[in-house]
Amino acid sequence: MPELPEVETVKAGIAPVMEGQVIEKALVNRPDLRWPFPDRMAQRLTGQRVLGLRRRSKYILVDLASAETLLIHLGMSGRMLISGHTVGTFHHPHPAPAKHDHVVFEMQNGVRITFNDARRFGAMDLMPTAAQEDHWLIRDLGPEPLGNAFNETYLVERLKGRNTPIKSALLDQRIVAGLGNIYVCEVLFRAGIHPKRKAGQISANRVRTLVPLIRDVLSEAIAAGGSSLRDYRQSDGELGYFQHVFQVYDREGQNCLSPDCNKEIKRIVQSGRSSFFCPQCQR
Repeated sequence: MPELPEVETVKAGIAPVMEGQVIEKALVNRPDLRWPFPDRMAQRLTGQRVLGLRRRSKYILVDLASAETLLIHLGMSGRMLISGHTVGTFHHPHPAPAKHDHVVFEMQNGVRITFNDARRFGAMDLMPTAAQEDHWLIRDLGPEPLGNAFNETYLVERLKGRNTPIKSALLDQRIVAGLGNIYVCEVLFRAGIHPKRKAGQISANRVRTLVPLIRDVLSEAIAAGGSSLRDYRQSDGELGYFQHVFQVYDREGQNCLSPDCNKEIKRIVQSGRSSFFCPQCQR
């Protein structure tokens, strides 16, 4: 499932062709994805000007002139594909409709943005912009890891006394929004912390080091266009490249990349998710 860097990359890809533009026609080709679409979604989107795009956790938020906000979740395989625009001297023509093109935005500028989702685990919803913090998918989210509210003091306080493994704590969206399995594995490797360590037993000084490491890993992944695993692609169809510099994730049985470490990367399962780590470098 796309994590924060992948969602940020998709948002950045579609923003230039959506922001300030009018949705000339919205097409909704099925009644639902993971959940039913909101009532009259196509009619409520058609004719609306897009004021701006934002990201909250793993959701793309599209603010409309109607004072409503469209929430988009990519799910396991959702892609936002752009056609009908020109980049430099190269024009991207509209492709023929595909089987899994579930929602299509025909923009007034001639651009088409298509939400294609083969597995249909994605989601869309419409909510009043002024009440977005009360939406059931957003109201319990923790602070953004790249924002000022996520800082050393906050994280030390939230992890204090917690008996859950640090890996599970960092995946808890109520503690910090947007972190997923891939990047938590990479962060814990850089911090030298074993994923099974109890969060409340890690010293405050070590917890403080997690904040800049989380920001570094996410920023590097965003700069690389995310990680292309399984179905994920950027909005222009290109692959992300951060997977080429994974230090532990998906490297089970391979040698640790730390200097002077000859141990193999191990894999364990925690809460149904794979955790990759070095048994020597992470304690």
